[in-house]
Amino acid sequence: MSASGGGKAILAAFLANLGIAIAKFVAYFVSGSASMLAEAIHSVADSGNQLLLMFGGRQARRQADAEHPFGYGRERYVYAFVVSIILFSVGGVFSIYEGVEKITNPHELTNAWLPITVLLIAMVLESFSLRTAVKESNQVRAEGQSWIAFVRRAKAPELPVVLLEDVAALTGLFFALLGVGLTVVTDNPLFDAIGTLMIGTLLVLVAIVLGIETKSLLVGEGATVTDRDRIVEAVLDGPEVYKIIHVKTLYLGPDELLVAAKLAFAADKSLGDVAYEINTIEKRVREAVPAARVIYFEPDIYRPSLDPAPPTEEFFIRSVD
Repeated sequence: MSASGGGKAILAAFLANLGIAIAKFVAYFVSGSASMLAEAIHSVADSGNQLLLMFGGRQARRQADAEHPFGYGRERYVYAFVVSIILFSVGGVFSIYEGVEKITNPHELTNAWLPITVLLIAMVLESFSLRTAVKESNQVRAEGQSWIAFVRRAKAPELPVVLLEDVAALTGLFFALLGVGLTVVTDNPLFDAIGTLMIGTLLVLVAIVLGIETKSLLVGEGATVTDRDRIVEAVLDGPEVYKIIHVKTLYLGPDELLVAAKLAFAADKSLGDVAYEINTIEKRVREAVPAARVIYFEPDIYRPSLDPAPPTEEFFIRSVD
């Protein structure tokens, strides 16, 4: 998995969640805390999610073939979308169900010190996991880019998924600790059930955010405005092209950008000259945007009356003066 795939962050999150899940289940069986059960299921779901992300990254590295000529890079988006579904159903909906059930049929807590201890330890471990995810994300996050913008704009889905999972895990642990703590202080199991509902609601909201963002990647996203600017400038940074008639981009995978454009050349150029100049332009584009690995340029003669640019693409039409 590439650096942008956050392999270290995924592995750290998996190891943390696996150990935490075992401890939470033990604490649930001893104490009977609904919040602890919700958190245990949450950790199991997160552990499975990290395995899916790692598997998706491995599948995405397969070589292109006749059936998939552009490769399998977008499989990473598929598995990230599956993760959001699992987080919603296994994590969120189950926790809400468990909370409602405990409100309807409250259970007394026993040995409350154990779930509180486990929750505090889990907070420490999740903090280390989040720290790793933040460190990995900072290697690919643009300077000055907010975390919200990073989650929304990142083309590699793994880091945003792990970041949101870790933040949700820490917040859920706080809800569980609050529910168990208030139950111990007031001797009222209702607070434990409310904490469970809060955890479930949180997971559903995180899953919805992840689902929306990964759906957009699955449908197909183009280059960022910054990268589109760089592509246009690279194409026009030479004497070869008279105008860019239109250009389209599409991410085939997190690290692979397709660039297709119709370029206007002088009418008196030979086919050999045009071919040579297209190769020169492709080299400049790849140097400007390394992710632009698949490039198709169609040579043409610019005819304003026959080839008007769509209104949404006026940005790309520039003259070489």
